[in-house]
Amino acid sequence: MRRLLPLASILLATSACTTTDVAVAPDARDPVMIAPILTSADALDTSTYAQPQVARVTHVALDLDLDFERKRVAGSALLDVQAAPGADEIVLDTKKLTVIAVSDGAGTPLVWNMGQTDGERGAPLTIAIGDARRISITYAASDADALQWLSPEQTAGGKHPFLFSQGQAILNRTWIPTQDSPGIRQTWEARITAPKPLDVVMSGIAQAEPEDLGDGRRAFRFVMDKPVAPYLIAIAAGDIDFAAIGPRTGVWAEPATLERARYEVADTEAMVEAAERLYGPYRWGRYDMIVLPPAFPYGGMENPVMTFLTPTFIAGDRSLTGLVAHELAHSWSGNLVTNAVWGDGWLNEGVTSYFENRIVEEIYGEKRAKQEVALDYMAIIETLEEVGYEAPGTALHQPDGTDSAGSAIVYNKGAAFLRTLEREYGRERFDAWLRQWFDRHAFQPATSLMIYEDLKTNLAGSEAEAERIKLRDWIYAPGLPSNVAKPDPVAFAEIDAASADYAGAGSIPGGWRDWTSAERQRFLQTLPQARTAAELARLDEALGLSTTGNNEELFLWLELALANRYAPAVSQAEAFLARVGRAKFVRPLFQTLWDQGDWGREIARRIYGETRSSYHAVTRSGVDRIMAKD
Repeated sequence: MRRLLPLASILLATSACTTTDVAVAPDARDPVMIAPILTSADALDTSTYAQPQVARVTHVALDLDLDFERKRVAGSALLDVQAAPGADEIVLDTKKLTVIAVSDGAGTPLVWNMGQTDGERGAPLTIAIGDARRISITYAASDADALQWLSPEQTAGGKHPFLFSQGQAILNRTWIPTQDSPGIRQTWEARITAPKPLDVVMSGIAQAEPEDLGDGRRAFRFVMDKPVAPYLIAIAAGDIDFAAIGPRTGVWAEPATLERARYEVADTEAMVEAAERLYGPYRWGRYDMIVLPPAFPYGGMENPVMTFLTPTFIAGDRSLTGLVAHELAHSWSGNLVTNAVWGDGWLNEGVTSYFENRIVEEIYGEKRAKQEVALDYMAIIETLEEVGYEAPGTALHQPDGTDSAGSAIVYNKGAAFLRTLEREYGRERFDAWLRQWFDRHAFQPATSLMIYEDLKTNLAGSEAEAERIKLRDWIYAPGLPSNVAKPDPVAFAEIDAASADYAGAGSIPGGWRDWTSAERQRFLQTLPQARTAAELARLDEALGLSTTGNNEELFLWLELALANRYAPAVSQAEAFLARVGRAKFVRPLFQTLWDQGDWGREIARRIYGETRSSYHAVTRSGVDRIMAKD
């Protein structure tokens, strides 16, 4: 079922072979690229049981079978270990895994112990390794939070089941026994068997064509020969086809979705070229994507060589392709240079959000880029006003035990920080600094302290200059420093005037359909929030809000309508929540219903009772917390 949908005949041949570029699996006996383990206090990862200074995993080789009937993966993981002199045990992360046997590379059984489960971290698997530097673990995972098994009815085609994984932040320990910490980078390879006619893709380079096993199953092989954070090992399997975009880019999707997906991501090759012009070579070989069924909980996931995407970004006009630019930018910030601990998540997401906007500007122009910056800044202010400007969670660096105030801080404030530095020093100087940051720390973990010292030394140049630009405040203090580079007030001048006209005289804008998606979102976000049923009906009729194919705009409409208990929106929300599993949309809509008291809570319980089983664990956990707030 590995059908190809070419852009043109010249790409047909290249797409057939470049999706299976050959990579060489590292061998424990050969020198391999091994990222350093950071030992400073700010690099201590409390989300892992691992003790990497004693013994660490450097390579993982998986041999797994996908059992769709039992919703289980089973097989083995062969781990290469690097240990300090005298080390006699290694500690791995697991959660809900059934471990059957543990042996060394020669098959000799090793003594092992599964510790007690500790909430989200799962349970430590301690193995007495002695002199062994290769460990084989036979196991099964039948209740893995990282894996979502979809029935045929939950797919676009309706004929075959589907599987996808989502490992960030610490969910991959539910299907892979390894040291599940972003600072313990590992190379990996995999042999995956799956029933015909399903195809399998992973976040590694496919090795030749799948092997027909003659029993109704096929074996797929993948290699990632560069060290990555364990959460970036990803898998998807289903009735999927491939369409080439460029010589090193392409998209996978269900056949019913593929044409629309290919049109939406047609600018990807140009994005890769723009990104390389900005910050250096793309170092992963291919950049492919897969558009998953709508149950996928995130907008996108930057899995190396195979970005996972939600279908909710498909608007038919490429107005939401900033998502693709974002996941591509992660190939530098996040995948190439990775936060060593999750409290420094802004090193991944904030830097990437800045980079994303630069790609958008290169491909779609300055106007769109400035408008998206303005939307991001608006989200920062809304979050600060909601939680408080002095709330600890509004700092970029989050010490152990402190929760971030949300994506507007980790993503948007982080991007605003870099945008402020760009304004202070000019693009040429700033870009040179950011490129050297990627080059100096390629395939390595990093911390907030590391980027602070790098900025102070290689951009600011002195302690006094670092204080002048509030370098430490930006990273470690709550709120928003006074020197923040604010968005261009002209970006939405026309839209804000239209919003004011509507608020004052009820004038509905006539140029709505000619506006960009960012402009329509801005208008919806700045409307007076208290609306009567008649006002909402008039808005919907004039602007077609409930029938839009743009899910970002539809979400804003549903949020506004439900907050005003607009009865016609209930069935619209029910249909939306039944087909979309993206947490960004699902959780706020359930929260909005919950905030409406008995009226909304009855609706929320009814809808959630019907949809909960269709959501990924990431989405379910957030809505479960809302439902528990009686």
